Amino acid sequence: MEGVNQILANGGLMPIYSSAPETTEISPRKKGVKQGGLLLLLGVVLVPALGVLYGWTDINLFGFLTALAAVLLFIGGPLRMFYAALFEEGAKYPRIPGPYAPLPVHPAQLGNQVRAGALPPPSASPAPSWRPQPVTGELVRPPSVTEHTTRLLNKDTNRQD
Repeated sequence: MEGVNQILANGGLMPIYSSAPETTEISPRKKGVKQGGLLLLLGVVLVPALGVLYGWTDINLFGFLTALAAVLLFIGGPLRMFYAALFEEGAKYPRIPGPYAPLPVHPAQLGNQVRAGALPPPSASPAPSWRPQPVTGELVRPPSVTEHTTRLLNKDTNRQD
């Protein structure tokens, strides 16, 4: 409802927004996407390192931690990015007051200068009409591929007899 009130208050024009935010504070959306990317990249480094430690030591704790890190980091990272992109608040852009057009003038205020609903005069030459569709039933049909092949096979069977 706030957007409609702004449009009505400005004479039917939308306010102009600047392309760069005034503050350098990072929005929650951008922070969440960065966190998700960091989790994903941490998984790229941490899971192979834990896998190597498990392979060298055969301690079951490293095997469990490898599987846990793989699930949490490779699935949790993109999920965090997805959640931040869809549900968290983005950057706020300040409103810059711009030039507004004057309020529209009702035709009754102009007097006889404007005829409401007047159309331009009709053109002297009519617009060209479409050509009639060609009659395709009179065209010669090409021979069928199967008929040609059948004729060739019949010639071959006649030769063999």
